[in-house]
Amino acid sequence: MKKSFIIFLNIGYWILYLLLLSMFLAMLTAGAAKTSSDKSDLIFNFFKLMSIMTVLPGVLSFYIFYHYIFNHFLSKRKIGLSIVAGLITTFICGTLAFAGLNLLNKGLLFKYNGWKEVLLMIAFMSILCMIHGIIALIIKGFIKWYEEIKLKEMLQQKNFETELALVKSQLNPHFLFNSINNIDVLIEKDSAKASIYLNNLSDMMRFILYETKTDKIPLHTELAYIKKYIELQKLRTANSSFIHYKLNGNIGHQKIAPMLFVPFIENAFKHAVDKRMQKAIEITINIMGNKIDFFCKNSFSSVPIEKLEEGGLGNELIVKRLELLYHDRHTLKLLKGNEEYTVALQIDCS
Repeated sequence: MKKSFIIFLNIGYWILYLLLLSMFLAMLTAGAAKTSSDKSDLIFNFFKLMSIMTVLPGVLSFYIFYHYIFNHFLSKRKIGLSIVAGLITTFICGTLAFAGLNLLNKGLLFKYNGWKEVLLMIAFMSILCMIHGIIALIIKGFIKWYEEIKLKEMLQQKNFETELALVKSQLNPHFLFNSINNIDVLIEKDSAKASIYLNNLSDMMRFILYETKTDKIPLHTELAYIKKYIELQKLRTANSSFIHYKLNGNIGHQKIAPMLFVPFIENAFKHAVDKRMQKAIEITINIMGNKIDFFCKNSFSSVPIEKLEEGGLGNELIVKRLELLYHDRHTLKLLKGNEEYTVALQIDCS
């Protein structure tokens, strides 16, 4: 929902409330035969009284409910804490309203009214504040509901775009053909090892065809795909130090959205074209409870390459997908230095 509409909704509420007070004022002055001066004094005193008694404490209560109670308690389904916080807030606002009225009347309210009447007045003002608070929760809830609907629509659209991009990357034959050719060469040298690589390739195709269709997959499944992908890429070079891959921490039973790390790794291999270089690609994945730190660094040539392998997911789509799937639960840094490209991604899976 646009910020301008939310502001308009808030302003509209208070305008309607002031109009309601004006209606009460009109009813008070309608039957009274008074001079214009008397009516002006009545209007001034009425709005001064209402400002201290209902408007100011109402505004305070409204926005405490709107910004704090809803965000910290109700949105997290802490109903009991929401009720307690609401009662405390309205009681404080009601007490402040009575204190303001008492101050306006130079202490006469407290002086000439007993504790029973004082508490009744505070309770009455607290109820008015409670009404504002409940309306604030309704307005905030409506805004949140609308935003969640729009977010789900955007997520569905982005998942559809991602699925199309994944299909396109499947159809790109370069990686598949290179892997098959390398395995074919390996068959003559070591048939048992070639069989392992062929099974890995089969598992990877199965992963792309089936595992990527679900919203979340086990973390170990994604990591298994990454390991097999790296092993197949190693077949393309005799330099065993071309890539350095390290996995730290306990995988456990974490689940993540599929293909979160793979596109960055694919891009690293696509751009690190010098197969003779030491540690041309460095990949580190650290797992710390619910948090996953992914680090990928690759070299790239500053000289334009005539043709790179096509396919894969663009960074813009990856960034949007992360924002939709892990909003406020991830940090992503993309740094392009002197012939070096770095990706640092942290995800909170809780």
